[in-house]
Amino acid sequence: MIAVWLAAAAVFLIVEAVTTAMSSIWFVAGSLAALAAAALGAPIWAQALLFVTVSGLCFALLYPRLKDLLRKDRHPTNADMVIGQECVVTQRVDNLAGTGAVTVGGRTWTARSADGQPIEPGAVVTAVSIQGVKLMVSPVREAVRS
Repeated sequence: MIAVWLAAAAVFLIVEAVTTAMSSIWFVAGSLAALAAAALGAPIWAQALLFVTVSGLCFALLYPRLKDLLRKDRHPTNADMVIGQECVVTQRVDNLAGTGAVTVGGRTWTARSADGQPIEPGAVVTAVSIQGVKLMVSPVREAVRS
């Protein structure tokens, strides 16, 4: 069984190196624990139980932390930062006509009304979500007339 567990650890390690998806590294740890049990003369059922237990514990305890570490390179996009900000309507927002534009942070976005009601130019709105490439907005206050 020592050779079986050693081969299993090697296969899982190769799979992990090829995929880099953190999908089989847990089984490497389980295989090494079972290998140690086999070297100490434990019965096969104990080796298998140790393999499953160690693999499961490694996954349950380490995966959430490693997932957070792997996500550190991700930064919010400009689109994410727009949500919740106030915008000024520059072109009448009319979902039925398929028109509308707002300016936020010096950039112009195609906009649609979140509640479906038309919004006139000059109105101050809040960006509530993004659907595709369109900013969904909700009125904050009426259009400013000069």
